[in-house]
Amino acid sequence: MKSISKDISSGEYKKVYLLYGDEDYLKKNIRNKLKEAIVGNENTMNYNYFEGKNFKINEVTAIADTFPFFADKRLIILENTGLFKSAADEMNEYIGVMPDTTVMVFVENEIDKRGKLYKNVKENGYVCELNHQSEAALTNWVLNYFGSAGKKITKGTMEMFLEYAGMDMSNIYNEMGKLVDYTAGRDVITDDDVEAVCIPQVSGKIFEMIDAIGNRNSAKAMLLYRNLLATKEPPMRILFMLARQFNIMLKVKELGSKGYSGESIAKNVGIQSFIVGKTLKQTSGFTIKQLIDAVEDCVKIEEDVKNGRLDELAAVEMIIIKYSAK
Repeated sequence: MKSISKDISSGEYKKVYLLYGDEDYLKKNIRNKLKEAIVGNENTMNYNYFEGKNFKINEVTAIADTFPFFADKRLIILENTGLFKSAADEMNEYIGVMPDTTVMVFVENEIDKRGKLYKNVKENGYVCELNHQSEAALTNWVLNYFGSAGKKITKGTMEMFLEYAGMDMSNIYNEMGKLVDYTAGRDVITDDDVEAVCIPQVSGKIFEMIDAIGNRNSAKAMLLYRNLLATKEPPMRILFMLARQFNIMLKVKELGSKGYSGESIAKNVGIQSFIVGKTLKQTSGFTIKQLIDAVEDCVKIEEDVKNGRLDELAAVEMIIIKYSAK
């Protein structure tokens, strides 16, 4: 990212850029910064955008060969083309002869680093991997955003906010905006504010459901399940999230029993450090054997649904009933 910022500051651009990874917010942000710097937001004469796989490479190359109209550069952005997961020989060959007056930006979710096109862009342009950010990076980002809006937030409320908002920066950005608007006239954001305006992610609701299961409160767990269904959440996604959380709990409980610190557990399992304590507490309602069985049951039930042996609505109910039984 620093290299791109340097290019924007100097006005000297690479011929081709590749932005890839699972953090859409950062990809979109950098893409837009490049667009604004190279052609501006109003210049449509020297800007072309292609999305998806249904485009003709010869059309793109013809545009790229066209000299920019009353400007230094022409910009072409290609998004989610799949070119970096295929041979892409034609595009690979063209990049070597593309005129210096054109800048080409690829924005992709997945790429194959073994491919010729990836290696070509890495050698002759700039490759930027943009994945979900660490807890520390997100915390600093949120603090800076709230600080610029004249807001303060405690560590506990920050943890609660990130638990609600999740790791996706686009969602976090939207939730931050809502909190700033909601707390107009006040400078401190509280737990009550987060509860009032932030929408918990599905993962948070799944966490609450497993809490109810661990407390052997089948009625509450079933109510939470029906609430998720009412929000049009697919039963199979709920089952997947249950399996994922049971698996996280299993890893956390095993590492905790071996004396690992909270920070070490977070790093090994791949979760936020403030989640570790809550997860350890949650695992107290289950033995390691029960957690192993729960993960295996979720996998088996998913197979039964896919093979038509079990109704998907009943699948999650079976897990809830079995593991919340007193």
